[in-house]
Amino acid sequence: MFNKIVLVGNLTRDIELKYAQGGSAIANTAIATSRKFTVNGEKKEEVCFVDITFFGRSGEVANQYLRKGSKILVEGRLKFDQWVDQASGQKRSKHSVIVETMQMLDSRGDAPSGGYSDAGEGSYDSGYEAPAQKPNPAPSYSKPAPVAMPKNNLPEIDINDEEIPF
Repeated sequence: MFNKIVLVGNLTRDIELKYAQGGSAIANTAIATSRKFTVNGEKKEEVCFVDITFFGRSGEVANQYLRKGSKILVEGRLKFDQWVDQASGQKRSKHSVIVETMQMLDSRGDAPSGGYSDAGEGSYDSGYEAPAQKPNPAPSYSKPAPVAMPKNNLPEIDINDEEIPF
């Protein structure tokens, strides 16, 4: 089965950072996404609020650089939570997103732009427990130096358009 979601929006609140007993970071917040459309000539906007959770180093990075209102792109997996409300005794449920990769989209000077993935190129395992250790300071981000493109060493081929079979 395939469970992948991509959201672009703004954080609705500051990040709440906690640490599990094993020492790994767990960061919670929410994102607001919107969709603009027209119905019978009237412009409308639909807003969707989704809780998101970061694990490990990505949670620490998000907590350091993101605040309420920060624009962000997140990729992750959809999770369905169910519980019984303590006050009313009713069954409750909601969908949330477990973030696997994020990209900070703010262009303001106080928020760096860049991407971060706790999972690297492989798949993300939410059961991962990092060894107990003190959190490392966040790495400093800088733009990569421009790279010169290699020269084209392919021979030039002269083909008449009428010779192409399609």
